[in-house]
Amino acid sequence: QAFPLRSLPRRQPTVLVLCGPAQIGAVGLVCARHLRTFDYDPTIFYPKRSPDPLHRDFTTQCEKMDIPFLSYLPAEVQLINDAYNAVVDAVLGAEGTEGIEGTEPCAAILATLRHVRIPIVSLDVPSGWRAGPGDTGDIRPAVLVSLAAPKEVSRRFQGRWHFLAGRFLPEELRRKFGICAPPYPGSDCLVAL
Repeated sequence: QAFPLRSLPRRQPTVLVLCGPAQIGAVGLVCARHLRTFDYDPTIFYPKRSPDPLHRDFTTQCEKMDIPFLSYLPAEVQLINDAYNAVVDAVLGAEGTEGIEGTEPCAAILATLRHVRIPIVSLDVPSGWRAGPGDTGDIRPAVLVSLAAPKEVSRRFQGRWHFLAGRFLPEELRRKFGICAPPYPGSDCLVAL
């Protein structure tokens, strides 16, 4: 919704999806599949693949959809800026940065994200942002897609679009955590906040 095909600055609808090793990386793989379904051309960088069977299944599904995987992330950020319309940040998410942010390959990915000039779409929580009070970090996404419910840190988001993807959150979980979801229009799976 934030970047319709006809609005993209490049002729090819290219999107780079950066996936970390934990749960948010799996969400990035699912995002890449959806992008392909909606006629975008995603490319995935997933350097530290999880051994989890679900992650492996998502990886296989992406491969079967002919979504290319990069073997390395270009060190020259301008190559990314020139080749893609946007970058999806699925590196760390709400899983936090404790013990992960400074380790490879996450540190190199975050260093790259700090310098890209094309729009960043962060899933759940922008990578490198601290969950508690304080600085939001160096990454400034244009789009934030909160999963299930906006996290407290999303109050500091100053980008252009904030979406909530949580239509299918079970009612039991909504009650348990006191989540009051806005109405989703029609058959949409996300809603603009």
